Amino acid sequence: MKIYSWNVNGIRAVVKKGEFQRFVEAQRPDILCLQETKAERGQIEIDLKGYHEYWNSAVKKGYSGTAVFSKEEPIAVVNGFPKDFAARFKFADELERDSSEEGRVITAEFPKLYVVTVYTPNAKDDLSRLALRHKHWDPAFLAYCKQLESRKPVVFCGDLNVAHTELDLAHPGPNRGKKGFTDEEREGFQHLIDAGFVDTLRLFKQGNGHYTWWSHFANSRARNVGWRIDYILVSPQLRSAVKAADIHAEVMGSDHCPVSITLAA
Repeated sequence: MKIYSWNVNGIRAVVKKGEFQRFVEAQRPDILCLQETKAERGQIEIDLKGYHEYWNSAVKKGYSGTAVFSKEEPIAVVNGFPKDFAARFKFADELERDSSEEGRVITAEFPKLYVVTVYTPNAKDDLSRLALRHKHWDPAFLAYCKQLESRKPVVFCGDLNVAHTELDLAHPGPNRGKKGFTDEEREGFQHLIDAGFVDTLRLFKQGNGHYTWWSHFANSRARNVGWRIDYILVSPQLRSAVKAADIHAEVMGSDHCPVSITLAA
């Protein structure tokens, strides 16, 4: 099973450029998870024969949004955090709004596992959303994945909007304390690891230079001056089933590139 994740930063633009079609035809993922679609399903025609498609679009036009394309029809698909789950948290309304109204989470259930795609809220340049993320979103998302894991193993993937360690961005020094590399955001990611989830890329690739997002400025992508903020993590039960994990930096069309894993049947 090949699972791919890609922040397309606007699906309409990527399709218009022809990059989306070329990517899918070349890779033929079994499951494709998208983030930052910035569109509703009816706003664009994507003819992927043989795929079931599911969208969680933001209420705000041209903003956020996630989608899942799967060759196998899921048993069930849930958009956002379920209301009964969000109600467990102090800021339930905000969590439900972010996950549903901003279209940030889709969960697809399959016979042997759950696949969750997530577009984690950005802390913003002025860090105005850092407290919401650190105190509420990150703990809630972890709790949600652990709740799913109590039933069957979980694969979750997407743009987590954080570089976990200094190896995950080209210039850690000047970016320390800025959005995407604050202690709080990094701590939130570490809690995922401490809970047993496996950062699949690190099973195969160590060190720096493995990036998934590049600024548009200063020819950053060509020089590979980037950040690794797109991930695929799996439950520990699936660790031995992960046969490959890759970053597809050659795929253009977005300021992010796709990431993937191959799972044994």
